[in-house]
Amino acid sequence: MLDLIDQDSDISDSVLEEYADSCYEQLKQEIQMVKDSDYSCKCPYCPEEKKPIFGVEDLLQHASEVSQDLDKSRTKDRGRHLALLKYIEKEINGKNSSEIKTEDNDIDGSSALNELFVWPWMGVVVNIPVQWKDGRYVGESGSKLRDELTKKGFNPVRVHPLWNHKGHTGYAIVEFRNECLGLSDALRFEKAYEVNHQGKRDYFGGEETGDELYCWVAREDDFHAKNAIGDHLQKHGDLKTIAQYQEEERSKNGRLVSSLTNTIEIKNMRIIEMETKYKETSISLSSLISQKDDMLRAFNEERQKMQQNARGQLARIFQEHERITSELKAQRNKLKKREQELEEREAQNENERSKLSYEKQQNERAILEQKRADEKVLRLAEDHKREKEGLQRKLIQLEKKLDAKQALELEIRHLKGNLQVVKHMGDDGDTEVAKKLQAIQHELEEKEEELEHLEALNQTLIVKERKSNDELQEARKELINVLNGQSSRSSIGVKRMGVLDNKAFVAAAKRKYSEKEVDVKASELYSLWDGHIRNPDWHPFKIVPVEDGKCHKSILDQEDEKLKKLRNELGEEAYIAVINALTEMNEYNPSGRYTVPELWNNKDQRRASLKEGISYLIKQWSTLKRSRR
Repeated sequence: MLDLIDQDSDISDSVLEEYADSCYEQLKQEIQMVKDSDYSCKCPYCPEEKKPIFGVEDLLQHASEVSQDLDKSRTKDRGRHLALLKYIEKEINGKNSSEIKTEDNDIDGSSALNELFVWPWMGVVVNIPVQWKDGRYVGESGSKLRDELTKKGFNPVRVHPLWNHKGHTGYAIVEFRNECLGLSDALRFEKAYEVNHQGKRDYFGGEETGDELYCWVAREDDFHAKNAIGDHLQKHGDLKTIAQYQEEERSKNGRLVSSLTNTIEIKNMRIIEMETKYKETSISLSSLISQKDDMLRAFNEERQKMQQNARGQLARIFQEHERITSELKAQRNKLKKREQELEEREAQNENERSKLSYEKQQNERAILEQKRADEKVLRLAEDHKREKEGLQRKLIQLEKKLDAKQALELEIRHLKGNLQVVKHMGDDGDTEVAKKLQAIQHELEEKEEELEHLEALNQTLIVKERKSNDELQEARKELINVLNGQSSRSSIGVKRMGVLDNKAFVAAAKRKYSEKEVDVKASELYSLWDGHIRNPDWHPFKIVPVEDGKCHKSILDQEDEKLKKLRNELGEEAYIAVINALTEMNEYNPSGRYTVPELWNNKDQRRASLKEGISYLIKQWSTLKRSRR
């Protein structure tokens, strides 16, 4: 049976009851396992170092709680404590009841159930030897007298020697347990001394008391005595009949049984609820486990696909790396040859390089070089202006020729249509139709030659236009390089597109922090948002259709979480500064996310044209020329 319970904690009630019955039989054979003394008990199934001393009622409640435990792993403890509960109810409580009934019969025979005793049960000890010492009476201690009574089997709880202003009175009060066993001990205590003629009647009726102790159970007359005994009893006890005590005990046991019954019912209901929850949880857990298995299977399949893709990409990367490595080696060899050539040229031109270095150190040379650069820019601007005007004229001619080309293509298609009509009609030996067909073919060939000539001319003009545009862009870059570093107060200058305005963050820091922290906090906020702007992974823009959905444009996403947080924490100025920088960055360099220099009209706050930049540069050159004069 024990092996079955050890192997499987989820056993039936019948098996548990059989195990409890076997433990009960063992307890009946070994009574000392439960009874610690005549008035105290211990649980034989608790760990040795944790075995507390119980009263009978406390041990009964302990056994009931453990036997109703819901923990399935404690099935063996439940069975053992169920046996202990049965043993207490049948053996200990049953025997106590019989003892009390026997004692009650003795009491009925001697006095009566309605005789008043002092409760808690107390005994009176008189004629304790005392002696005069240092101006007062002294006698034996209460602990010594308690040990003597304990050896005789009366089980006193404590002994109180009675004292007054003269010292030890020679009296003592013996306290017994305030339960049925305590009353039994007190009556045995009284009868034992009565048998030896050391009872109450012997003390008050005899002539010679000698050195013997006289003892009896405290009753109503002792309680009302006008001496130290009566004072102590009135202070620490009360009068109660045995019938009253038995009625109180029955009421108390009834309440205990009712409480235990209610506790068992509540625990049974909790067991039912927990079993229901356990079943629901088991079903839910099974569903979750199946879902987890499906997810794990899908995850493993996806991981295998990703690993295969990664291996393929890695192989392609290795191939690309080998190709680039071979190209770099070839380029390195080429650069080495170029380096050797440059070293040879450097040796040949060493004298010329020293002269050039000396001339660069002269201030006059710097002024002349600046003047030449200014003149070069002016000539370049004039040349581009003339080329632009020529390009515009060529564009007009190109448009006219394009119209002519389109008309010519239309005429060619018309001739081809006529030719096809004539062919379908057939000549049928008619010479006029044959001549007409030859004339149309001849005209068609001339028109096609003219169309080829126009297409060649159109390609030439397109190439010239692209070349002119490239030159204009180079001129714009050169103008940006020349004007870079100009003061922001000048009308035309260079602005770096995507630069964040620091003033807005200084204003926000002044609102949120103290004066000592403004500079540091403003710098931290500026660095934080400048990093956000330059991060290519953050793209707070969305694409929306325009012109009936034919075209699309990129606009700022006002619902972006970072932008909302910026506006709420730092205010409108910082929000506008970040939006402006983001818009400029998205327009000029959305992929690289670094600032780009742009020719800028500081007065109108817009992009300056090449013409405006050249005009501004001419004015500056004229002013400089007049100041040198």
